[in-house]
Amino acid sequence: MQRTMLKSKLHRVRVTHSELDYEGSCAIDETLLEAADIREYQQIEIYNVNNGERFTTYAIRAQRNSGIISVNGAAARKAAPGDILIIATYAAYNELELEKFAPELVYVDANNRIVNKRHQIPVQAA
Repeated sequence: MQRTMLKSKLHRVRVTHSELDYEGSCAIDETLLEAADIREYQQIEIYNVNNGERFTTYAIRAQRNSGIISVNGAAARKAAPGDILIIATYAAYNELELEKFAPELVYVDANNRIVNKRHQIPVQAA
């Protein structure tokens, strides 16, 4: 059996650009792509914390250490500069692979600079 699991996420990145007339995609700082193990042209899911929009596109590389998160093409209607996003990838794992499973969770500051990396989400207190 295969289970689709969260593979990686960039948590609460801030949109720096929204380019309606650019070929569709999401440009992401190369440092962030590497930290979250996201490849260029890989499918990504984007969740906009500001307006609740959820959409699918693909990642492209932006300049390393630039902090760029640019939502492009039709998706530009779903996110504006300053919006906070969660960018996630998923993958299918079999039961054997799940024994070693650990997602790449990347947390950033207000300038999209990495402040923390984890492999699990902390348990919420009641």
